[in-house]
Amino acid sequence: MSFLALSFTIVFVMVTMLISVWQKLDLEKDIAIGTIRSAIQLLAVGYILQFIFHTEHPALIVLIVTFMITVASLNAGKRGQGIRGVRWKIALSILTTELLMMGLLLGLNIIEPTPRYIIPISGMTIGNAMVVSGLFLNHMKREMETSKGEIETLLALGAAPKRAIQDALKRSVKSSMIPTIDGMKTVGIVQLPGMMTGMIIAGADPIEAVRYQILIVFAFTSSAAITSILLSQLTYREWFTSDMRLREL
Repeated sequence: MSFLALSFTIVFVMVTMLISVWQKLDLEKDIAIGTIRSAIQLLAVGYILQFIFHTEHPALIVLIVTFMITVASLNAGKRGQGIRGVRWKIALSILTTELLMMGLLLGLNIIEPTPRYIIPISGMTIGNAMVVSGLFLNHMKREMETSKGEIETLLALGAAPKRAIQDALKRSVKSSMIPTIDGMKTVGIVQLPGMMTGMIIAGADPIEAVRYQILIVFAFTSSAAITSILLSQLTYREWFTSDMRLREL
């Protein structure tokens, strides 16, 4: 795609802004900022990846994956304001998920150990883990509000904090995984995923594109489960005070 053709896509943004003005949604400023930021960020990433793909230095791969995890943790951490150490707990969960996923993919020779494979797949895995983390924290906050009486009753009866909050944790983990599981059920029928579509547009064989998409779908499902379960175990104590009462967030 030429830059001239790419510039024409601004029409989609203009249509969105006009709809916002027409319906008085007051989203024009956010749309404009989002458009500029996304364009600059993606172009910058494109040039950075081009440089990394040519150098293939392991340190650069580690650096960019670390940067991804840091940004993902900071973003998902906004959903857990008031929870002590939530950002480093998210970072630890995402890092563990990334190490497990990449260890399996490289250890079983599923992908080649090059930046061209490691960085994009890591980015998708980390991005999915970030979304799952945010969903888990959102659902958990709701659970703590709706199940407050149940949890306090269990605490009053002598239950340990982990036992008192266990059902709420399970419901939150399950809820955070629903979008990933629903997407898994409908992939290829309701939607053609971005990676597969991109490969086909770039000229790759459709069957080869499907194979890589299956890899991503399975990795997403596993990473969602690992991230949400790890985060639940790392954060459950933070919903209580030192004297085993529910913390007010």
